[in-house]
Amino acid sequence: MVHRPYRDIVPQEKAAEIYDEWLEGIEERIRDPEVDDNELCRRVLRSIYYPQIDGDVDESRLPASTRAALVNLDPRSVTLEPEYYDELDEEKYYPRKPFIWLWQMFDRSPLGGNVHLGVEFRRMLAPHVFRSVGENFKAFHFVEVSFGYNLVVGDDVVVHRNVLLDDRGGIEIGDNVSISDYASVFSHTHSIDDIMDVRNAKTVLEDGVRVTYGAVVLAGVHVGEEGMVGARGVATKDVRPYHVNVGVPAKSVAVKKAAPDEYRSRTTVNHRSE
Repeated sequence: MVHRPYRDIVPQEKAAEIYDEWLEGIEERIRDPEVDDNELCRRVLRSIYYPQIDGDVDESRLPASTRAALVNLDPRSVTLEPEYYDELDEEKYYPRKPFIWLWQMFDRSPLGGNVHLGVEFRRMLAPHVFRSVGENFKAFHFVEVSFGYNLVVGDDVVVHRNVLLDDRGGIEIGDNVSISDYASVFSHTHSIDDIMDVRNAKTVLEDGVRVTYGAVVLAGVHVGEEGMVGARGVATKDVRPYHVNVGVPAKSVAVKKAAPDEYRSRTTVNHRSE
């Protein structure tokens, strides 16, 4: 087997210094209990998108489209999809909303595609969005969450581009988990007879799980330790530890070499970890 580790690279020294200074300034304001997080979000986004428009500008004289764009930077002036869900816990969600909006709008800015800066920026925001997050969390651009407060993330988790983490019913992600580009992990489902009949169910990805390119893990599914959902697969049922499930619906087609004897059979018996 050929091992291809990631290269350890950093931007030019001057650029890295500027990025660090900017991030440290934002983090310092986040830690300040006197700072209004909504206003912080608005100011940071305005400095990114419209640095040429300072506080002395008479905004009433600006075009309506520009005024709409400016007010859109304030998380209090926008609505996000989870706010329309009946079971939303406002006490948990609204303290997180400024950081969710800041994350989303940063990704859509010219800065969002910078991997070095983006990983550090999202790592800074993650503890203020998720219920909990471990060490060395890494998210690439266009990762989106729903409530945020129902998302538990372990150590050394990597989430790649354009991933949806729908934590409406709760998602628990263990250590050393990798979620590849364009994958989706759901925790709510709709009745086939009535779209308004919604069931929430916690979804679990145990330690060492890999959800590969474009794969989908449906609500309530439990992917066991070192389990894997293959590219474009749809996991509708639990994935046994160390098993590789592929297809629609995803079924076991292989077992990893490191699997203990108890997991080597490719039967459909449910073997959730206690």
